[in-house]
Amino acid sequence: MAGKQEFVARFGGIFEHSPWVAERAYDARPQMPITAEDVHAGMVVAFRNATETERLDVLRAHPDLAGKLALAGNLTEDSKAEQASAGLDRLSAAEHARFTELNSAYVEKFGFPFIIAVKGLTKDNILEAFESRIGNTPQQELETAAAQVEKIAWLRLQALLPGDADV
Repeated sequence: MAGKQEFVARFGGIFEHSPWVAERAYDARPQMPITAEDVHAGMVVAFRNATETERLDVLRAHPDLAGKLALAGNLTEDSKAEQASAGLDRLSAAEHARFTELNSAYVEKFGFPFIIAVKGLTKDNILEAFESRIGNTPQQELETAAAQVEKIAWLRLQALLPGDADV
C-alpha cells in the first residue's frame, strides 16, 4: 500500500493540475489495498465535497480545446494525447477559427473552459457538443462540466492502471 506522498505523486494529475483531490481522497480511503475504481470513487467524493471555488478552480485548470496552450505545445501530456486522439491537433484554419470563437464565447458565458472527455470522439462530435452546450444555463453547464471532469479522471486512471490493478 502506498504512502500519502507516493499516492499523490501517482494520482495527483488525474484531476487537471489539482493534486489536492488525490490528497483528500487518500485521507478518506480505507487502510487496505484498493482498486482503480476505489481511487476514482474517492477522488470523485473529494471533488464533489470541495467548495464551489475549489471545483471551479479544477474546471478552470483545464485547457481550451485546440486553444493557445495546444498551439504553443504547453499542454500536459494527458491533455495533449487526449486532444490529438480527437484530431484537434490537425484542424484546418477554418476549424481552428471556429474552436477559438466557441472557446471565447463559452468562457465569457460560463467562466471556465469547455470540458469534454474526447476519447472516442471526433472533432465534429466535439463541435456539435460545443454548439449544443453553449445554450445551457450556467447551472446546467457547471454540472455537465463537472461530470465530464469526472469522466476524464476515470479515463486517465484506467490508462494509468490497466486491468484495474490494486494500488
